[in-house]
Amino acid sequence: MKFTVEKSNLFKSLSHVQSIVEKKNTLPILSNILIEAQNNSLILSATDMDISITEKINCNVIEEGSTTVTAHTLYDIIRKLPESSEVEIISNDGKIMTLRAGKSKFSLSCLLKDDFPIIEIGDLENEISIESLILFKLIDKTRFAVSNEETRYFLNGIYFHKIENDNKNYLSLVATDGHRLAKFDYEYNDLIKDIPGVIIPKKTVNELYKLLSDFEGLVKINVNSNKIIFFVGESILISKLIDGNFPDYKRVIPKENKNTLKVDRQSFSLAVDRVSTITTDKLPIIKFKIMNNIVNLSSVNNENGTATEDINVNYAGDEMEIGFNSKYILEMVNNLEDEIIILDFKDSASPVIAKEASNPNLIYVLMPMRV
Repeated sequence: MKFTVEKSNLFKSLSHVQSIVEKKNTLPILSNILIEAQNNSLILSATDMDISITEKINCNVIEEGSTTVTAHTLYDIIRKLPESSEVEIISNDGKIMTLRAGKSKFSLSCLLKDDFPIIEIGDLENEISIESLILFKLIDKTRFAVSNEETRYFLNGIYFHKIENDNKNYLSLVATDGHRLAKFDYEYNDLIKDIPGVIIPKKTVNELYKLLSDFEGLVKINVNSNKIIFFVGESILISKLIDGNFPDYKRVIPKENKNTLKVDRQSFSLAVDRVSTITTDKLPIIKFKIMNNIVNLSSVNNENGTATEDINVNYAGDEMEIGFNSKYILEMVNNLEDEIIILDFKDSASPVIAKEASNPNLIYVLMPMRV
């Protein structure tokens, strides 16, 4: 195998592919990237046995061939080369790979391609297409609410499913960690009727998010009950799905929150951030005392003291005191974009709904904390 490739092209693809690879592996081959040079193209592949990514880039192939090499080592070498570098890679027997760029030369140990596991694409019946910018936004607005608790593994991903409302079809993404919920619906009347509801693992969501962040165009998605495949430009991301039942999230979304508060998003966010300065990870609570057209924010820390601030709002509902995790409410508010945001309350013991007028298909729900 022998080929030359521009550093910038190789680095961009490596940055996508190497992030799949875990730092520690019981199987040495899983620490490697598969490199295949053929037809003036370089194909890079990586897997952790649950997720697989393949990416193709143009290069000058002098001699076709393949091998596997340690992912993070190769990535670090390419990252540190000058931007304008042309990289030459040679592997005569698949066991040693020589890399040259300018006056730099590296020899890396390799493992043969034969032992490298590939998750097969297979034949998936359900296929949809969606603009990358739309899918990126759907993920961007929901992924922060995914749970990290391993005991409730069925919450460790985004629920990707179809819903029907007023004779319209929507692609709906939902994430929750039990304390907060994010739901974003996208009207999509071409959705296949029997597309299954699936839970996409958090790692897959994050890798897809990276791919979408620098791609504009149509993304093709194939899905069944066991696997989902994303075709993003020259990248193919294949992932197993979380085998579990996502909870009935509709029961969590309040329907009787009739006390509506409207507030300038930036002013509210900055005030919460200031008052939260003295809170701790163990006690992150901010108390909201909601009155006619004013909200008093306060926090108490037995070691550091107290903080309080009043902000002007548009509110004429019931007076109440309610507490929230300061980190959670900041993340929720900062994922909204309108200048004025809407918070709907029921009482001091019930969840709050956050939304914005420009995007009625996006809602956030946050559980209160005792104060």
